[in-house]
Amino acid sequence: MRRFLSLLFAPLILLQSVISFAEDELPAMLIRIPASIDTLFIAETSTSAFYRFERVADEVVSSGSYSMSIGQKGAGKERSGDKRTPLGAYFVTEQLDTSKLHEKYGVTAFPLDYPNEWDRRAARDGDGIWVHGVLAGGEPRPPLDTDGCIALSNETLLMLAPSFVDNVTPVLVTRKVDWIKPADTAALRAELEASIAAWASSQTEGDLYSYLSLYDENFSRWGMDKAEWSSLALEALRRRAEHTVSVSDLLLVAYPEEDRVFLSRFRVTVVERETETVTSGRLYWRRNDGGALKIIAEDQG
Repeated sequence: MRRFLSLLFAPLILLQSVISFAEDELPAMLIRIPASIDTLFIAETSTSAFYRFERVADEVVSSGSYSMSIGQKGAGKERSGDKRTPLGAYFVTEQLDTSKLHEKYGVTAFPLDYPNEWDRRAARDGDGIWVHGVLAGGEPRPPLDTDGCIALSNETLLMLAPSFVDNVTPVLVTRKVDWIKPADTAALRAELEASIAAWASSQTEGDLYSYLSLYDENFSRWGMDKAEWSSLALEALRRRAEHTVSVSDLLLVAYPEEDRVFLSRFRVTVVERETETVTSGRLYWRRNDGGALKIIAEDQG
């Protein structure tokens, strides 16, 4: 009976706090946006467009497009100092006071969490990627004009500043946005939700075989391959007392510029005896040659 209840309960948790998409076309990469995210941004490097999407009532709608500058060498950052802007899914980490920094950063700045686990897996390095303003009086700037950051006009950035929330607001950077009807992603969304529900319920049930079967053979973490990581994970799960694992605030996006790769970011709640632990997690899913979704990388935060 306990197994039946947990399998029923996990998907219900996943379906909490979600908002729907308006019927107009939206970026194909937006699969599921939780109600905890009021605003997200997509930077389209090929057109120098910085798009804003907002929650209006219970829908996600496009609410503006602004001119931006990116790295002098374009998009696709690989190494420190290459003057390219990274492509990927990132999150704002904080707001910086730029009054004591170089004037080129303008009125304020919002660092992004580059490099993330997917970047590290691809051996990309470097840091200090921000969304920032510009030198006063130096507007407009050319499309390719930064050391790798995204630069917006000071007026635009001040207007958008309240929408940037630390460790919540996504900034998705892609070469080109593909626009589709939201209904076209419904099947993919359901598939990903079911996969994440299975990930949570297999831990609750202590079903180690099912849990490990969700991970790709090429999975790696902390410098360990799947075999090494599996041994560590199995030992940790065996030592844990009876517990429940649930997921909420689930964000799902198709990972920019990566074929068949999807990012899920969520809140994980683990209840063990009378102790409740809440953390943020990320699972990177890749559809393998057989068509199955498998976890290829994992991170916290």
